[in-house]
This record gives sequence, C-alpha cells and structure tokens, in this order.
Amino acid sequence: MFAKALDLPADTLILDLEDSVPPEKKSAAREAVSEWLCHADFGQKECLVRINPQDSVWGREDLKTVLIHGTDGLVLPKVIKFAEVDEVAQAVTAMEKENNLPEGCTSLILIGTESPAAVFHLHEMAGHERVDAITWGAEDLSAMLGARAIRNQAGKYLEVFSFVRSSCLLAAAAAEILPIDAVYADYTDCRGLKQECHDAADMGFTGKMTIHPDQIEIVNTAFTPSDSAVAEAHALIAAFASAQAEGRHAFSFDGRMVDAPHLKSARHIISLAARISEQDDKP
Repeated sequence: MFAKALDLPADTLILDLEDSVPPEKKSAAREAVSEWLCHADFGQKECLVRINPQDSVWGREDLKTVLIHGTDGLVLPKVIKFAEVDEVAQAVTAMEKENNLPEGCTSLILIGTESPAAVFHLHEMAGHERVDAITWGAEDLSAMLGARAIRNQAGKYLEVFSFVRSSCLLAAAAAEILPIDAVYADYTDCRGLKQECHDAADMGFTGKMTIHPDQIEIVNTAFTPSDSAVAEAHALIAAFASAQAEGRHAFSFDGRMVDAPHLKSARHIISLAARISEQDDKP
C-alpha cells in the first residue's frame, strides 16, 4: 500500500499511526512508517504523518520518532484547545533544533472538530503560527454526540455536522490557512462524492481528504479551476481595468453587477490555477 501510494495523483500522502492502527500494532506501525520515511522517494508529494494524541501512551514517542526520520508535517487528531496545539508546536521546535532541521520546517495540520468542545476553540487553534491547514471529521464527533446518523436520507449532512463543517471553513479563512474538507466515507458513491466536492469548492474549501484511490481524480478535478473559469476570471480583470480607467468600480459584466469582491475572487482563481500549473510542471 505504501509503494502504491507513491504513484497516486494525490498532492499529499498521510501515513496514519492513529485510528487505523489497533493498540497492539502501534509500535510496529511506527517502525514501518519510520522505515518508509527514511527510504521512500515522495517526489513532489507532501508527506504527513497522523500521530496519536499526546495524552495517549503512544503520542510522545510518535512525535519524537517521526521528526527524527523526517516528515513535512504532522496531522494532529483530537486537539481541543490552543494550549494543546502550542505544546506540540514547542516540542516540534525543540526537536528541530536538536536534529539540526530548519526551524519551522514541520507544519501542523489539525483535525479540529472531533469533540464538541473543540468546535468552540477552532478560531484560536487555527491561528497558531505553526498551523498551515485545518480539516474536520464527523465520525468521532458523531460518537461523542450520541448521534444516530451523520447524513439525512438525501445524503446531506444533518444540521449539526453542516454547522461544524462551516465553522472549520470560517476558522481557516480567518486565520488565512488552508481549509480541507472531510473524507467522503462511501468510496463506492462517485456521484455523491463529486457533488460534495463541487459544493465544498464552491464554498471555499481548497481540497478534500480521501480514503480510497478511486476518489483522488474526482477531488482533483473538482478543486482545480476549469479552463472556462480561468478565462472568465481574466476577462473580468480586464473589464475591471477598463471600468476603473473610467472611474467606475461597480458595473455590469455578463449580465450581472460586479464590484470589488468579484475582482478579488477572480484574482484568487487565477492565482490558484497558476500554483497548480506550476506544481504539475515540476519534475
């Protein structure tokens, strides 16, 4: 599975030491991941490791071992408050110095909604200087709520989970970090995944977690600006330049009124498309 992952068209690979590993296999999984970090060629892919919570019997050793063997970042599950994030960040900083690593080279990605309490601290946690992205998950939260379902019969999130999803997006936007949408658990439902990806991209999420190789192309397509969207963004920027030369900052474009927020959105689309193109061109 490790070897196969290297050939997948994913931007980031997450090696998991937490929920997918039973307690009796934790040490063996840590050794396997450490070995892979030492010898695998990830190319242009980002490599992250989801470690166990720091208050568990495995968390500290996960943190120490993973950093020694090299990773681009850590995925932190079940964090609740800023202090917990900061404790990990301080430990990471100390270990970077001890191992002669560039300061700040290890990013933190939060799964910040796995308990009800965490939802109320998303803004503070997302604002930590070491945090680069935040994602969310419904399964652990569902268990803590005692919820009987996550989605309704039409496949849409129930209200509380929709609220948490939006809270994650808003916290990331406020902190100017990447908001990553949660996994779509039914990996056989390509139509549902496609719709959820497009909804997430329309809302402002910049990517989505996947749990099966068949999901990756659908996610990549949904979050990559289309050629027509990029062309329209360029046309809108050109129209703004003409309008502003005439002293107008709000005008009609393609049958709708546009102003400054639309210009900002157009620039964002072009910037995103340029970053994706640059990444694809790298060897």
